[in-house]
Amino acid sequence: MAAPGAGDPLDSKNGKAPFAQRIDPTREKLTPAQLHFMQQVQLAQWQKTLPQRRTRNIVTGLGIGALVLAIYGYTFYSVSQERFLDELEDEAKAARARALARASEP
Repeated sequence: MAAPGAGDPLDSKNGKAPFAQRIDPTREKLTPAQLHFMQQVQLAQWQKTLPQRRTRNIVTGLGIGALVLAIYGYTFYSVSQERFLDELEDEAKAARARALARASEP
């Protein structure tokens, strides 16, 4: 019988494929060659997912940038549409004119 993980595609006990076991390099004594191999595998996995991660980061950044620009644009648009200060100023001018008219009446 072959050793577990020695190329046997199915576990003979339950008929499932074997899974890799997690290894904590700080707890288990590993040889430098094993540590080097682990680093190589981690680097290969990182390089494999790098383009996908970069694309997602770019899309996320563009989405956040678009949201910020939309908020600024809406803010500038709404401030330019505010006319209440102009209306208050017109009312103040009218009140001053009425006050001057009353003051000039005998």
